[in-house]
Amino acid sequence: MAAEKIRQVQLVGRKIRELRKEHKLTQVELSARLGIQQSDLSRMEKGEYRVSLDTLFRILAEFKLSIGEFFEGVAKESITPRDVQLVQSFNALPADAQREVEEFIAFKRSKEGRPDAGPHPHTAWETEE
Repeated sequence: MAAEKIRQVQLVGRKIRELRKEHKLTQVELSARLGIQQSDLSRMEKGEYRVSLDTLFRILAEFKLSIGEFFEGVAKESITPRDVQLVQSFNALPADAQREVEEFIAFKRSKEGRPDAGPHPHTAWETEE
């Protein structure tokens, strides 16, 4: 697993732990409500285990959250000041220059032997358990 994916899995796990503690639930209580093993919940919270979409949707339902609300905090933690500066610089360019930058990125990624993931790379929460 790439370093960024590991970091994303850890951020998702941290968010689950934060929600559980805010609602004053133990891992045993939450795992029973979700229909998963307590050991799996523990590993998810530690970022050692990816959260399946099925489990994520059960977590969202349990805490009455939308997927956007859940990932809002996760996204804020994963965006660095450098990321913000790059996006601002990119957005300040005229449309034709933005297209050139996008084409250059696609070219560089193809030279690395990686498919072009576009502006939004895949995230840890969209994979299986």
